[in-house]
Amino acid sequence: MSTVEGYRQSKGDRASIVAFIVAGVVLAGWSIVQAVRTIVEAAANRDVRVLADFAGTTAQAPIGPGGAMREVELATAYVTAPQLPVASFVALILREILAAATVVGVIVCLVWLAVNVLRGRIFSRGNTALVAIASIYGLVAWAGIALLNTMVANGAIARISDRDFDNPVMSIPLQPLLLLAFAAAIVATAFTVGDRMRRDTEGLV
Repeated sequence: MSTVEGYRQSKGDRASIVAFIVAGVVLAGWSIVQAVRTIVEAAANRDVRVLADFAGTTAQAPIGPGGAMREVELATAYVTAPQLPVASFVALILREILAAATVVGVIVCLVWLAVNVLRGRIFSRGNTALVAIASIYGLVAWAGIALLNTMVANGAIARISDRDFDNPVMSIPLQPLLLLAFAAAIVATAFTVGDRMRRDTEGLV
C-alpha cells in the first residue's frame, strides 16, 4: 500500500469531513424543498413572479431629490406575469427540477469522494472520475438552467407586454462559468496526477 493510501486522518480531519458530508446532505434536502415550493407556488400559473434580464432597458426610479423620478438602466428585475405561456411554464418546472437535480448530483459525487477519503483512499481512478463527473455535470447543468430561465423570463415579458416588447436576452454568466471550469480542471488534474503518482509508487514497492 502506498503512503498516500495508508494515510490516516486526525480526529479533527475526520470531524471536518463528517461535517462537510452532513452539510452536503442538508444542502441537497434544502434544494429539493426549494424546488418543490417554487413548483407548488407556480402550479396555478397565475401571477407568476419571474426574475428577468434586460439589455439596456431604461426605467424610472425615485432616486432624485425628494424622491423625484430619474432614469435608470435595468440589468435584472422581477416581473409578475398574469399567466405564463405553456412553453415557459414547462420551462419553469424543468428549471426547478434541473436545479435541484444538479445540486443533489454534485453533492452525491462530493459526498462519495469524502467517504472515500475517510476510508483512506485519497487518490484513485474512482475519485478522479467523481471529481470530473461533478465538474462536467455542474457546468453543463448550469448552462441548461440559464437557458430555461431565459425561456421563462421571455415568456413572462411576452405575456405582460402582449408581445409588444422584444427582450430576447440570453443570460449565461460566462465569467464565473469559465472561472469554475478552470478551477474544476485544476482539481481534476491534481487528482489525476496524484493517482498516477500513487500507481507509480506502488510499482516501486
